[in-house]
This record gives sequence, C-alpha cells and structure tokens, in this order.
Amino acid sequence: MAMKISKNAVQQVRRERSKRKIKDNTSLYLLLAPATILLILFAYVPMYGLLMAFKNYSPALGVWGSPWVGLMWFQQYFNSYQFWPTILNTLKIALYSIAFGFTLPIGLALICNQIRVQAFKKFFQVTTYLPHFISTMVMCGMVLLFFSPSTGMISNFLNIFHIKMPDIIGNPNAFASLYVWSDVWQHVGWNSIIYLAALSAIDPTYYEAATMDGATRFQQMLKIDLPLLVPTMMIMLILTVGQLLNIGFEKVLLLQNPLNLPGSEIISTYVYKVGLQSFQYSYSTAINLFQTIINLVVLVTVNFISRRLTKTGLF
Repeated sequence: MAMKISKNAVQQVRRERSKRKIKDNTSLYLLLAPATILLILFAYVPMYGLLMAFKNYSPALGVWGSPWVGLMWFQQYFNSYQFWPTILNTLKIALYSIAFGFTLPIGLALICNQIRVQAFKKFFQVTTYLPHFISTMVMCGMVLLFFSPSTGMISNFLNIFHIKMPDIIGNPNAFASLYVWSDVWQHVGWNSIIYLAALSAIDPTYYEAATMDGATRFQQMLKIDLPLLVPTMMIMLILTVGQLLNIGFEKVLLLQNPLNLPGSEIISTYVYKVGLQSFQYSYSTAINLFQTIINLVVLVTVNFISRRLTKTGLF
C-alpha cells in the first residue's frame, strides 16, 4: 500500500512539475506556435497526397475516390527507359557536387582563418560571399552568356585568335562539370561561414601552446583546426548526403536543352515533366516518393556510421 501511495505521489509531483514548466514558458510556446502551425499545414497535411502514388488519380474523383492500383506506378518507372538514365545522371551530379561542394568550403574556411590582416580578410570574405546572392535564373543566364558557342563572351574572345570554342552547353558529358563548378563558385564562400564560426570558437590557448612547441601554421591546421572541425563536418555531411537525390531542380531545368538532355535529365526534372507537363500525377508522385525513400535510407545510414565512428550525429 505504501509503495502504491509513493508511486501515486511521484506521478502527482511530475504532473505538477510539468504544469509549472508549461506555465512558466507560456510566452515561449506562443512564439513557437506560428512556426509549428505553418510546419504542420505545409509539411505534414499535404502528405496525404502520397496516396496518389498507389492510386490511379483522377482530379474529378479526388484522392480518396480514385481507384487503388498498388505498386503499378513504381513498377512502370522501374521498367521505363528513363529509369537508369535519370538515376545515373542524378547520382553523377550529386556525388560530383558533394566531392567539391562539401570539401572546398572547408579548405576556404581554413585559409581564411589563417589571414591575419583584418582588412584583407574582410575583403576576401565579402568577395567570396557575394555570388551566393545571385538568383538561380541570373546565374544560369551568366553561364549561357559566357559559354554560348556562338555569342558567348569566351567564344567572342577566342574568335580573335581564330579559335573555335567547343559547344560546352550542348555537350551531355560536360553538363555535370558545368553545373557543379558554377555552383561551387556561387556558394563556396557562403558555405564556409559555418566552418569559420566553428573555428572562431576554438580556444586560443591551443594555438599558443602549439606556437610555443614550434608548430607551423600548416601543422596547426592539421593538428588543431581539422580535428576540432570534425563534428561540424560530419553534421554538414549528413545533411548534404541526406539530400543526395534532390539536385537543384531549377538550375538543371534552366540549363537543359535538347542537345545535353542525355546528361542533364535527372529525377526532379523528369518528375516535373511527367507530372505538370504530361499530367501524370500518380506516376510523378510515385517517382518522387521513391526518391524520398532513398534519401531517407541514405540519411539514416550515414548518420548511423557517423555515430559509430565519430560519436556525432543528428539523432
């Protein structure tokens, strides 16, 4: 009986404590409420539309009234001639982007952290950050302006020396490089900010001790900066890999043309074409759901590996 009373008393104390916490933090919950409501309305409520991937959706019948077809649309995508090209093109651009878009900001942050002249450091940071604020449409226009084989700036310059510029924009094999390196130029400075913030939080006594031991700046980067950046690097890698198949749809679509289509057709652009241009809503939903499931599996796997190796992860 005493044990039962004591358990009831503990539960009562916990309830009172929870009520007190809610009451004390009411203002914080009210501030959080709008963001929570928007998240639920725009991220979770529309998820019922995933049912279209398993139905033969008709706008006249609605999601619930459309007949079930099971995995028919998934099988159609797996058996289609576009399955392997879209998968391989997406993976090629994604892995290419991770290889350089993930590593180069780390190197830029390490270099910027070693600059001692503050005026030059600020100038260096501003010049590398500014391209990030160029819109995707303007960026694609700049790429076409520079690399157009007939009217591009580089082509006109080479014509002075009677050199014909190759058609880079129309070459399917060059599309991934065109996409990745223009993206690196645009975002490398901005993506380095989080690493610079992590470097600025390192205790200066580490550098003082290393200097007293005769370590050079390069040795300090290898022995101090890089090891202490590993947790931040792993979190950013997990977030990047978690979006492995979600290549920037707008930029790819704007740079596409009939000549480079064999190398530029990715899952996102294919979903757009079959869904919004061909009105195959169920088919496009099934492809997009497949893409999301792959991203989720990759995210969980990389997070698990990171947890085992570095004790760092998102969850």
